Amino acid sequence: MALIIMAVHDLEGSGRTEYTRRTLQGLLDTVEIKKHRLVVVDNDSCQETKATLNRIFDSMIRAGISCSLIINKENRGTAKAINQGLQQRKDGEYCIKIDNDVVIHEYGWIEQMQEAMQRMDATDEPAGIVGLKRKDLDERPDRTDWAHSELIMTPSQKGERWVVLEKVAHVMGTCQMINPKLLDVIGGYYQMEGKYGFDDSLLSVRSNCAGFQNYFLPHIDIDHIDVGGTDYQKWKEKHSGEMMQQYLQIR
Repeated sequence: MALIIMAVHDLEGSGRTEYTRRTLQGLLDTVEIKKHRLVVVDNDSCQETKATLNRIFDSMIRAGISCSLIINKENRGTAKAINQGLQQRKDGEYCIKIDNDVVIHEYGWIEQMQEAMQRMDATDEPAGIVGLKRKDLDERPDRTDWAHSELIMTPSQKGERWVVLEKVAHVMGTCQMINPKLLDVIGGYYQMEGKYGFDDSLLSVRSNCAGFQNYFLPHIDIDHIDVGGTDYQKWKEKHSGEMMQQYLQIR
């Protein structure tokens, strides 16, 4: 069983309500949802998104799905919103942070992430984070710079399927499974003074500092559906640039 947490901050006119809807529908299509728990934390989104979330959650509750919707009256920031969801985690529970602009195309991906993480628990390079890899990322084994990665064959018993992980320095936060053993050490995400940016990078750094490694499960097909070019996207890029110096000092 896993706890899935999504933070949502959709501004009026941004077009992101449809991203949120498609992401939630994708979860319902690819996850045995009654086996897991879902928490969505809304950081004061537009009325269209609020209405969409209420409609979807009413339907899920009627279907017997374990889910909860947390409504904030202001934008508390991504990391703080995810941490609100993490307050509901149970001992030993695997937690997944997923953005509200991704569609996953393979059924049973949660179980595959958890299996990979559990296999690595038996090694001297346990997984603090296992993420799903977007098609626009740079990490490759043949890179010689910051994007260099390493393919790792997970331990297996005879007759079990082969599982290959990609060891990386930084797991993009689009979809991250976090080892409960790591959460027991660090507690949750760290948010800098701003509202957005680098929470996934800092989680990766803290994972390494706590004695874990970070991996992608690269064969799962996912799409980042935010086409960009909006005023909100431009604000995120500008805000991240403003936070870069603070991030480098913390790191």
